[in-house]
Amino acid sequence: MNYRFISYIVGWILNFQGIFLIIPCFIALYYGEDSGFAYVVTSIICLVIGIALTIKKPSNKAFYAKDGFISVAACWIVLSITGALPFVFNGEIPSIVDAMFETISGFTTTGATILSDVEALSKCNLFWRSFTHWIGGMGVLVFVLCILPLAGGDNMHLLKAESPGPSVNKLVPRVRDTALILYGIYIFLTLIEVVLLLISGMTVFDALTTSFGTAGTGGFGIKNNSMADYSVAIQNIVGVFMMLFGVNFSIYFLLLVRKPKQILKSEELRVYVGIIAISTIVIGINIRGSFPSIWSALQQAFFQVSSVITTTGFATVDFNLWPSLSKSVLILLMFVGACAGSTGGGIKVSRIVILWKDIKNELAAYMHPRSVRTVRIEGKKVNNEIVNSVKTYISLYLVIFISSVLLISFENYSFETNFTAVAATLNNVGPGLDGVGPMENFAKYSSFSKCILMFDMLAGRLELIPMVIIFNPSVWKIKGKRLFG
Repeated sequence: MNYRFISYIVGWILNFQGIFLIIPCFIALYYGEDSGFAYVVTSIICLVIGIALTIKKPSNKAFYAKDGFISVAACWIVLSITGALPFVFNGEIPSIVDAMFETISGFTTTGATILSDVEALSKCNLFWRSFTHWIGGMGVLVFVLCILPLAGGDNMHLLKAESPGPSVNKLVPRVRDTALILYGIYIFLTLIEVVLLLISGMTVFDALTTSFGTAGTGGFGIKNNSMADYSVAIQNIVGVFMMLFGVNFSIYFLLLVRKPKQILKSEELRVYVGIIAISTIVIGINIRGSFPSIWSALQQAFFQVSSVITTTGFATVDFNLWPSLSKSVLILLMFVGACAGSTGGGIKVSRIVILWKDIKNELAAYMHPRSVRTVRIEGKKVNNEIVNSVKTYISLYLVIFISSVLLISFENYSFETNFTAVAATLNNVGPGLDGVGPMENFAKYSSFSKCILMFDMLAGRLELIPMVIIFNPSVWKIKGKRLFG
């Protein structure tokens, strides 16, 4: 494994983190807040370490899949630690565990919080919480690939290790150009939402932080009741954009190159839109009695469905109080998640489609043993390697999910609370039900349970494999000897 090159990548991540941390300083200056000094100190720490690690480019540029997974996991852990320091330094979240939980929740675009009074935070801290969503939404290494040609042709390993979905393809021949296209689309959609929110009456600060949370499908609100205080028009704009950011970004690329027929052929997109439509109608009818009209019920149902399936986590009502059918649908949507290649979390619609078709083929094989069947998406055969990777992912997902539920069950909270706490963190949704509902928080859990949930957030955002690999002892060996211990 190329440890020198991995440390070089981590160094560049620290350099960019140091630059990102400067932005909240300007917010603090504008609002006259002393808490901005913590961001200056943290920025200096990041830049000093980052420059030391990148001052000399490594001579060995050999970079393989394992190196990509380790680099991604290491970078996200380093980002989380350094991103938490300002909260500790300015004293607004003095516990390092709580600060780490909040920051990991931000970067992984989860939106789960330990804060009971979000509005008590300074403006610069509120901005940083939401900005971490935007940084983590598309991926920090995707951003780095836009700026730096890191590892030649092998930097595809970084893109695959960080991007959500069962498979990642280059939109254009060069990986760097692919990264630039992805970020260009990301920035463009974010700016459109900001403009629409400003036109609808939001302040600049609210529009920026809300758009960061929507674009990254993170859901950190700057109000204690999330989006409930805003107008229906604003809620609808956010609801639509949550759904848009849950779409595979290759669809937007097809729009750019004017290939609408290929968009209509996208099976994943059709299933994604269909799930949202059906879920909205089912929940809207189920909660009709709680709202003045069916249209109001459908509007609220759509917002919550869009928020949960894209794993954003914004809320306009306490859906913890809704009927069992509506809550059951929302829980199922937590697991389904958004499309591959989007900023959303969850298992992903494409994996659900592939798994469903594979199950159908296996059942058919029992009835017709001699028949040869393959999984096809949009008429094209899905490689067996991808089908097997989906099965491996689901198996590993279940192991982590069940283990996490058992481990945090020592807290003795209700099963609904613990089950949905893990579902909300592993799927990067944010709020769960009961004790971790949309109007509750995760502060009640012990430091041990918070560490389990932090691992789940990172594992969910990085598609499990990088976080599992980094804890494999065989990885940390050099020529038959362990690197540590």
